[in-house]
Amino acid sequence: MASLKEIRTRIASVKTTRQVTSAMKMVSAAKLKKAQDSILQIRPYADKLHHILQTLSASLDDSVESVFTQQRMPERVLIVLITSNRGLCGAFNSSISKTATELATTKYRRQLNAGNVHFLSVGKQGEKYLKSRGFYLIAQANEIFDSLTFDRASILAKNLMEDFVTETYDRIDLVYNEFINAAAQECIVEQFLPVQQEPEKSGKSANHNYIYEPGIEEIVNELIPRSLKTQFFKALLDSNASEHGARMTAMHKATDNATDLIKDLTLTFNKARQAAITNEILEVTNGAEALNG
Repeated sequence: MASLKEIRTRIASVKTTRQVTSAMKMVSAAKLKKAQDSILQIRPYADKLHHILQTLSASLDDSVESVFTQQRMPERVLIVLITSNRGLCGAFNSSISKTATELATTKYRRQLNAGNVHFLSVGKQGEKYLKSRGFYLIAQANEIFDSLTFDRASILAKNLMEDFVTETYDRIDLVYNEFINAAAQECIVEQFLPVQQEPEKSGKSANHNYIYEPGIEEIVNELIPRSLKTQFFKALLDSNASEHGARMTAMHKATDNATDLIKDLTLTFNKARQAAITNEILEVTNGAEALNG
């Protein structure tokens, strides 16, 4: 059995750890509220805009074509992995990183073997994961989470669109955690470029008979880039809110585990102290009896 001093030292150490995890939990809870409000406000707008974009791309004819809707064979693929800059958030980073690498080794196995699958990391944890496993990382944009704004996200989204237009890549996929609630996130693999057309319903093509004002060319040139930037910004907001939710949940569990451990250590300490007191009493009693005998 450990000595009383060792148990007392361990109790003090666990209490210090519990203070840290409790503070991190409260900080994450405060940041989660702001991040959750942001994603919940933009999600209906982004989803509706993306639906309009899919419908519009499906209705385009040969006379009006956008470079962002060109369907090419995915010979060169870019996977954008969105993680966090810090750890201590449970399986948030590891699960999404594994999803991204599994995407490369399964769906794009042929391109990966040919060296045509590249990664762009948004978040230091994803960058570490990719480098440790030898995947080709063309760049990182970890600083975007220091000040997450639409303008900064638009710059990165614009660079991705230029890479597609110049045929540097034929397919660009986003891999991120979609925010569900504070305790749940879902790993999402989303095709960013080319723009996917609206899926057919019940095996029949939908009838897209719309009137466009001022004209379909103006709408295509304006709407598609705006929608892609909004889609990318929403993915970043989803990941940001999911990170704070995962960290708050992880720190809450860590705080509860520390509390339970302190109770167990306190019980062990009391038992050891009682045993030590009992031994001292026995020693005094035996010494007194020896003197009297």
